[in-house]
Amino acid sequence: MLIYNTLTRKKEEFVPLKDNHVTIYTCGPTVYDFFHIGNARVFITFDMVRNYLKFRGYKVTFVQNFTDIDDKMIKRANEEGITVKELGDRFIDEYFKDADALGIARADVHPRATEHIDDIISLIKTLIDKGYAYVVEGDVYYDTSKFKEYGKLSHQNIDELKAGARIEPGEKKKDPMDFALWKAQKPGEPGWDSPWGKGRPGWHIECSVMAMKYLGETIDIHGGGPDLIFPHHENEIAQSEAATGKPFARYFMHVGYLNINNQKMSKSLGNFFTVRDILKVYDPETVRFFMLSSHYRSPINFSEELIQQAANALERFYNALYAMEHLESSAKDKDLTAPCKEYLKKLELNRQEFIRAMDDDFNTADAIASLFNIVRDYNMNIDEESPKKLITDTKNTLLSLGDVLGFFRKFNEKTLLDEEIEKKIQERQKAREEKNYQLADKIRDELKAKGIILEDTPAGVRWKRI
Repeated sequence: MLIYNTLTRKKEEFVPLKDNHVTIYTCGPTVYDFFHIGNARVFITFDMVRNYLKFRGYKVTFVQNFTDIDDKMIKRANEEGITVKELGDRFIDEYFKDADALGIARADVHPRATEHIDDIISLIKTLIDKGYAYVVEGDVYYDTSKFKEYGKLSHQNIDELKAGARIEPGEKKKDPMDFALWKAQKPGEPGWDSPWGKGRPGWHIECSVMAMKYLGETIDIHGGGPDLIFPHHENEIAQSEAATGKPFARYFMHVGYLNINNQKMSKSLGNFFTVRDILKVYDPETVRFFMLSSHYRSPINFSEELIQQAANALERFYNALYAMEHLESSAKDKDLTAPCKEYLKKLELNRQEFIRAMDDDFNTADAIASLFNIVRDYNMNIDEESPKKLITDTKNTLLSLGDVLGFFRKFNEKTLLDEEIEKKIQERQKAREEKNYQLADKIRDELKAKGIILEDTPAGVRWKRI
């Protein structure tokens, strides 16, 4: 199994540090607002990574943090006249609503920065004692010149970085490349007691602390968006490795950018969308399918046309699954002929193609292509006379592989039986005959919410699952 490692800029064989146990830390949202669709691509990607590693037999411990103290949070909390904690609590709850809709499973631990202040202070003390950090009037800064490998993740020229860096107003650091580990409290800001006076942690230190607290001094996989490579992940490496003398993470994975209609997503361009905005328009599983239809490292373009293509593709799979289920209900157990055995052999080959694609740096695009091949072979070879085993094995294979990618949830979570749907249709028809169109529309909407689409035709009402 190969993973592209940002640290070495090449694909490497994946070998966990501890036998069959994989540790993963990914950077979660700063909880001052709803998370945006670019964040969603990252969160969906690492949900898929965890699913696949489990599918391959690994035990996985997955940690994703919440940044619940920073300048944006303080500003918004002050604007709303609430505490930073109240703001964080609210948007953590909202995060879970959107993540749940997208099929993103909860992490094993979702640590919050503000719940680890003592651990953060302890790590900063270690860095000061080892000569990697210095105190200036209540602020504590990391001295990047002391860490000789600084820049090894981003592969950037340090002299060029220094030329472009500057010291912001109010900062007291010695060098523009240095970064804050602890910030002295300012009026209107929350603060915690520390050896350097009241203050709060810098952004980068929290992830080092929480990753090592829950996963150990060296973790297997560290991930996030491409914007985190520098300075966030670069700074995490510097702090962590200076403190422990050990590699911080063995594999760094970064997800490609998401553009909107071929433009970089930006509030100034008016094309900035939260997941909450998107889910008002698009089905969440369609969004997930779209996100995984390209390789995670490739830039992806979000547009009406492409999301519709994803919806159409997903519908093809659902139609195939419901067709299999219908055929399976009346199929009979029969002896397998030579062509039947050949079909099952090809089904297994398609399954192996899925695994080969995913083993090659989680190539979901090719993995989805293998799922389409399963459906194609089924449509070409299976009919009412086919042995039940062929239908059942095909359906179960498709569901099993789809589950790795987080697909076909509506099929697995069907809440309405066929007879219940027919009863609802009769109720709607009666409402229409009585000109109670409000009730008729309500019934249609209830069915749609449960994945049932109605089509009014001259021959009567037809329905299908989506």
